[in-house]
Amino acid sequence: MFGGNNKKETSKGKPSGAVATSSHSLNSLVQGTMVEGTVKSESDIRIDGAIKGKLFCDAKVIIGPTGVVEGQIRCQNAVIEGKFEGTLEVTELLNIRETAKISGEVTTDKLIVQSGAVFNVTCSMGGAQQRRPAAGPNAGMNPLKKEEKEDSKVAAAGKAADA
Repeated sequence: MFGGNNKKETSKGKPSGAVATSSHSLNSLVQGTMVEGTVKSESDIRIDGAIKGKLFCDAKVIIGPTGVVEGQIRCQNAVIEGKFEGTLEVTELLNIRETAKISGEVTTDKLIVQSGAVFNVTCSMGGAQQRRPAAGPNAGMNPLKKEEKEDSKVAAAGKAADA
């Protein structure tokens, strides 16, 4: 009666009410809103409310000055002005503003931390290849430790020759 069949044909597999995203789309979680669970977004998302759980974003995550996220974020770029606690994985640039308070584990390619920010984290930077130890018998060995071992071998050989 109201064209219900036409909706199914035009949605092409998307839930009714779905809107195509453009490159300038911005999702927004306003102050006073609390979300628990997993949030997935293909476009930018700004959080001025609170998320407890996981946030997976294919674009930029912005945590505003009143925003609070507790859990895990995986995104391309991030700007943090509010509070974050948990695991943060940023594939490109992480920008920590002066009002930010961050604790947990951070992995990013590039990092900016402005003066005044609280940044109490375990941080890994650079490409994935730089963070992984090389394969081989001496993989992950500290070069100084290797030299110390070689010196020990020389000293042991010298003692054996003296005996």
